[in-house]
Order: sequence, then structure tokens, then C-alpha cells
Amino acid sequence: MNEPAFYAVTEKNSRGRVFKESPPAGRGEFQRDRDRIIHSKAFRRLEYKTQVFVNHEGDLFRTRLTHSLEVAQIGRSIARNLRLNEDLVEAITLAHDLGHTPFGHAGQDALNACMKEYGGFEHNLQSLRVVDILEERYAAFDGLNLCFETRSGILKRASKNNARKLGAVGERFIQNKRPSLEAQLANFADEIAYNNHDVDDGLRSGLISLEQLLDVSIFSRHLDEVKAAYPDLTERRLIYETVRCMINTLATDLTAQSRRNIAQAQLNSLDDVYQAPPLIGFSDPIKQEQQQLKKFLYDNLYLHFRVMRMSSKASHTIKRLFEAFSCNVRLLPVKYQQKFEHEGHQAIADYIAGMTDRYAIREYQRLFAITQD
Repeated sequence: MNEPAFYAVTEKNSRGRVFKESPPAGRGEFQRDRDRIIHSKAFRRLEYKTQVFVNHEGDLFRTRLTHSLEVAQIGRSIARNLRLNEDLVEAITLAHDLGHTPFGHAGQDALNACMKEYGGFEHNLQSLRVVDILEERYAAFDGLNLCFETRSGILKRASKNNARKLGAVGERFIQNKRPSLEAQLANFADEIAYNNHDVDDGLRSGLISLEQLLDVSIFSRHLDEVKAAYPDLTERRLIYETVRCMINTLATDLTAQSRRNIAQAQLNSLDDVYQAPPLIGFSDPIKQEQQQLKKFLYDNLYLHFRVMRMSSKASHTIKRLFEAFSCNVRLLPVKYQQKFEHEGHQAIADYIAGMTDRYAIREYQRLFAITQD
């Protein structure tokens, strides 16, 4: 790994952990964070949580787990070129979806609606709750006791009202400060990964077509380049190569533009990063192409009637589970019954958010399906 630049987060300028621990042997503090995330129960569950397609719809579609790994790979590559802390970027990217509900954004929207009277639900806040409280692996503390900068990077957004409840990690939202460059990069690596991989999954599923994508400039431009270089490629390999080239273009542009932004900001310390405007970003032409791609995916994939049907069923499942547990807390596992006594409906949200797609479906069947022997 390259020596981090002065504007990067390091162990020396880190705000450390809530609970003091002995330094790790044979690895750095942010490597320890990464390892704790990978060994967590919430991380393993990502294998059976949805991106766009529900888990049982096919073995080759992205899950939250494969998505997180792809985000981490993109993030580390760019971090190395910008001389940022690669290990911190990796930790943030691997943890950013730990609090996501089953059934993707449909599940989150449904659970947020259910929790409206109790403070709402937001998966970034839930991801922080997972690593701060809900994981139960260590004798000395709840959660994973991650470094401050990892926790701050996981918390992509928060209302000022929620930020006030979070202590030090919520301060930047109240004071209108920026997160570290590593956290900013993690957000863009996430965007690069899900946009381009949703193109791949959308084409594989047949919900969108190559013909439709010809109207999307970043895709059509790279498709033409690949066809010119490899005129005899099969369609599947043509798609792979086009998506690969798109990701490379986005990563290269993000690196170059961010390097220019950092130079123009004339930073003198890490603290200057927190005071400056956002410094990680695309050039204007690539930003416009990314926005066009996002709009295309929203209109043609996420709002496709087949996706909407599955989203409707997912929303119904989440809402029925929440209603059932709210009406009769004794339907919850004993552990969550006890949590409900102290935390109210947040205990129900914790239980549902922690479910995988297939576990949520199974719980729904246990509660509402009438079967005959």
C-alpha cells in the first residue's frame, strides 16, 4: 500500500474507539475493523439479501454481499491512486449495507412507513446501530467497537434530529462538516458498482434490452468501442466487456477529477478536509452521463412491472410482519420480546431488518399460512 497522503485518515490522526483496546498484533486498526465486519453475523446475512432481484429469482444476480465486495474492490483501487487509507475505505464499503432490510429498497420503504410513528427507519442509521449495538460477539462491549472514522463513514446521512442522538459521530451533520475523503470515496464506489452491475443484472434478466440502452450515452459509447475492437464477440461477453469498460472509465475519471479537486482546495491538514466542500467527485461530463444512466435504470428497471410486482409483495410481507408483532409482541422470539420492554417498536424493526429475504418469507408463512397435514 502507498504511504497515505497528509489528507488521509491514519491511525495517528484517528479519533480511536469508544472502548479502549490493546493495539492489534500483525495488522492495523482499520484492518481490525475490516476483519470484525467480515466475521459479523450481519455480514454473512448479506448473502441472502436482495439488491434488485429477490434472492430466489436466480443464482447469478447480485446480492448485498456480492455488491459489497464489488464496492470494496472499486473503492480500494481508487483509494490507492489517491493515496487515501485503503483499509478504511474497505471497512466502510464492506459495512455500508449491514443494516439493510430484506427485499432491497422496497423493504426499507415499507419498514420506514411502519416505523413512521416511532422515529422512522433508515438503513444507514441501522448499519451504524448494527456495528455499535446489535452485534454480540465480544465479552467487553456490545457491537464491534469500530474506529470513529469507520463508523462515521458508514453513516452516510442523518437528519439533525437523529444526529443529536448519536453523540460525536453525528456532530458533522449538525455542524455541516464533511466526512473523510475515504468516506466520500466509499459513496462513489457504491454508486459506480450498483449502477453498472444493475445494467448487467437487468440485461441478464431480460427486463431491459441492449436496444433500449443505445439511448444511454455512456453505455452506447463503450458498446461501440468494444464492437470495433472485438467484432465477433457473443452478446454475453459483449455485455461483460462493455460494463467492465464503463466501470474503468468512471473509476479513472473519479480519480482524476478528485485529484484536481484536492489540489485546488489547498489542504494543509486532515481537519481542512472536514471544513472543505465535497472533494471526491466526477467531472461534469461524466456526472451528466451517470445521471442519465441512473434515470434510465429507474424508469426502465426499478419501475418495470415485474420488479414492481415483487416490490409490492415484499412491502406487503414487511408490513404484515410488523403489524403482527406490534399487535402481539409474544409472536416475537423471546430475545426480542425482552428488547421490546425497553426499546419498544425499535426491537421489532431490529428483528425485521436483520432478516434475509428467505427468512422473512418463512416467517410470513409461519404466521399467516394455514397448512394441512
